[in-house]
Amino acid sequence: MKPKLKEWKTPGILLGSLGIASIGDFIYLVAINIIVYQMTESAAAVAGLWVVSPLTNIVTKFWTGSFIDYRSKKKVVMVTYILRGLFIALIPFAPSIFVIYLILIALSMAKAFFGPASMTYVTMLVPSQKRKRFNSLRSFTSSSAFIIGPAIGGTLILLTNITVTLWLNAGFFLVAALLLTLLPDTEKIDQEKIPTLTPAQVAKDFTVVSAFMNERKYVTAIYLGFLAVMLFSFAMDVQEVVFTQQVIGLSEVEYSLLISITGIGSVSGALLLSIFSEKISIRSMIVVGLLMMTAGYLIYAFSWSFASVTVGFIILGFFNVFLNAGIMTFYQNNVPVSVMGRVTSIFQLIQSVFQIVFILAIGLLADFVSLKLTIASLAVIMLVTSFLYSIAVLNPKYAGWYREEGQEIKEEAV
Repeated sequence: MKPKLKEWKTPGILLGSLGIASIGDFIYLVAINIIVYQMTESAAAVAGLWVVSPLTNIVTKFWTGSFIDYRSKKKVVMVTYILRGLFIALIPFAPSIFVIYLILIALSMAKAFFGPASMTYVTMLVPSQKRKRFNSLRSFTSSSAFIIGPAIGGTLILLTNITVTLWLNAGFFLVAALLLTLLPDTEKIDQEKIPTLTPAQVAKDFTVVSAFMNERKYVTAIYLGFLAVMLFSFAMDVQEVVFTQQVIGLSEVEYSLLISITGIGSVSGALLLSIFSEKISIRSMIVVGLLMMTAGYLIYAFSWSFASVTVGFIILGFFNVFLNAGIMTFYQNNVPVSVMGRVTSIFQLIQSVFQIVFILAIGLLADFVSLKLTIASLAVIMLVTSFLYSIAVLNPKYAGWYREEGQEIKEEAV
């Protein structure tokens, strides 16, 4: 038992750092919504928070991967934690909503670097045979943060005020950065060989990503297919508050209870998955997770009461962690770490562009037809695409891509 625990010391510290940062993210989410609404009393200003991150991604994702892949991933993640802590601490000093939005853009830029850098660092630090369980445990910590974060945020606001809450919130990111100092740097960076970040270098790196996508068409298709299917869930999530209150008729208290129940469902699914992850194949995690999550969205789209929508949310919360852990392991096992920062950045850039298109399209569609019809249509389309996606995942011709240990041959691709 002791040797096994020792093997998990490093992944455990990494999980702790990521988990603490996730709690910080959810505390921030509660606080920033309140402070923006207090300053503006505008629902549109609060809704604008949804758009800041995708818009920032479009501007930054062109070159973040080029920056990350040539530098220490551990240091990039640490710096993003520190910057996020500092910027959050500055929010109470903002004299206007304009300055707050500037700070939010800076925070989004830090997260734009964090995503690809943390993905690559996790892949480099966690051995391939431990990735499936690690990703399951990470889903557990993220799901727990979904419940704990808002609860801590609400309690801090109640006991103190927004300013103190944001300062304590900043501390979570500094603690997360401190934990990373206990972890090894997995790469040796020759500072003299780091290329200058120029348009020509960025263009050159785009050709590297293109070469990867041509070399591993199936991996590209599966991951982009996953992002495409998840766009439907994203579009439904954006309208969630309005749909549950105006169409289903839930009160604000019932909606808050619904979110808590969904979080409990996610934690339960993640806990079960973390225990039995070694007995569940990557393909099963992806297919079962996606189809059952889609079933949850279908129930949600056609719900008529608090009880029915609760069933849908529990199902989608429970199985969402299966899907995310499965696709994360598949991605880590099949994308070379040498190009992972650039590949991840470009994929997230594509995702952000379509997220903005979907937000605008669904908003306009809901004005022309009923919101209920819009959500129901999205759920049905998501069901059809999920079945088609599952057929591609289960195709026996590509079974080799879902091997449990892919690290040894990853670097051959590019």
